[in-house]
Amino acid sequence: MNETRIGELRRARGWTQERLATESGVNARTIQRLEAGSDASLETIGLIADALGVPVGELFTRVETKTFEDSIDGLDARKRTQQASRDGVSRGVALAFQGVGILVTLGTVVLVLTGAFRGLGWLGWLIIPAYWGAGGALLNGVFAAIVDPRLDAKYPLSVRSPIRWYQPGTERN
Repeated sequence: MNETRIGELRRARGWTQERLATESGVNARTIQRLEAGSDASLETIGLIADALGVPVGELFTRVETKTFEDSIDGLDARKRTQQASRDGVSRGVALAFQGVGILVTLGTVVLVLTGAFRGLGWLGWLIIPAYWGAGGALLNGVFAAIVDPRLDAKYPLSVRSPIRWYQPGTERN
């Protein structure tokens, strides 16, 4: 049995057990059992640590076995590795979208100024905001519906990065 500080950390934030359950994505009954001294999987402990904003090791006042202590240390390292991998995928998609957007913007400017869009008149200029606005919204939707669930499965210890595709430099560092 390992003694945790989960209740202490939760109360320090003014949270109820239900609030911690909601923030961590863990069942409220699991929170109750952990605070009563029961053990949980490392993944569950990792989710709670993320919700409380502390490293996994800070959840414990005492760890009985060296093996478990090594597992906790390893979990923090795995979380960092998985988060870096997930953020790399997200940044790559954001950079690709921005790169194509630059090409669309420059191409549109050249085509409008050279008269290639004569029949469209001023409507040719709408291509630029259409790409950045509608394209960004579409990419966000595809990412939320398809890519994020796959990244959740591949990197279960990571969290979703709040990236706006149409604003350069907003990705997480």
